[in-house]
Amino acid sequence: MSNKQPVLNYYELSSDVTAFSTTRHGGVSDGNYASLNINEYCGDSKDNTDTNRQLLATELDIDANRIIMPHQTHGVETRIIGKEFLSLPKSVKKMLLEGVDAVMTDIQGICIGVSTADCIPVLLYDEEHHAAAAIHAGWRGTLARIVHKTIQEMRIAYQTEPTKLKAVIGPGISIENFEVGDEVYNAFDQAAFDMNSIAEERIKRNPNADDPSKLFEKKWHINLPLANLQLLTHNGVNEANIINTDICTYDNADNYFSARRLGIESGRIYTGIIIR
Repeated sequence: MSNKQPVLNYYELSSDVTAFSTTRHGGVSDGNYASLNINEYCGDSKDNTDTNRQLLATELDIDANRIIMPHQTHGVETRIIGKEFLSLPKSVKKMLLEGVDAVMTDIQGICIGVSTADCIPVLLYDEEHHAAAAIHAGWRGTLARIVHKTIQEMRIAYQTEPTKLKAVIGPGISIENFEVGDEVYNAFDQAAFDMNSIAEERIKRNPNADDPSKLFEKKWHINLPLANLQLLTHNGVNEANIINTDICTYDNADNYFSARRLGIESGRIYTGIIIR
């Protein structure tokens, strides 16, 4: 096997779909983009991302043009990908995917996905109506309940019944490593999240403190995977139908990209789903 062949984390979601997350293994990128990065928006060279995209397409047995990647902005904009999308000029496709943080489709052979490097990727599959969605839920998207919005839009577009959905919560930062300021904690609290379950106050040593009384400080940590799992179940998804990878990107930065570990100028995980 060539060391350029993508190594993917596949999810047993349904026999009707291929669901996966990329790892850092395979591909041609180097440095903090090493080695499988298909995201063109994070500073990697276009030659490398184009080559990696083709390698991924070969692994998935689809055309590279059928790999759909939105340019995410931590908002709640969603986009439906229909058959007509594939025939649009490249510039129009790019425009339609600008500022989009969730994509959905019911077309076979299209790979929809989102890019993350600590944020939480969520995949949804409606077995009854053969429709799928890929969601980018960073803390802002989680706070704005993008999972809820996407499920509601699937209900409108495909008559999706949330109780019939299957879901994946992909690799993302764990509560241990997601330290936040009081303003983020307060925002979640004011948005009526269950703070007793998703947040913990932890004591952290401050080695740079001049004042001995400030040698230890309390910091809030938020559990983004759990917050999104709660959003799924609150919207009617059966917890037994949710695959929670429980993979922390920060702790596993050798295998998955982590912006907090590697910096913003690093590669991105691509978590995608194809209806077969």
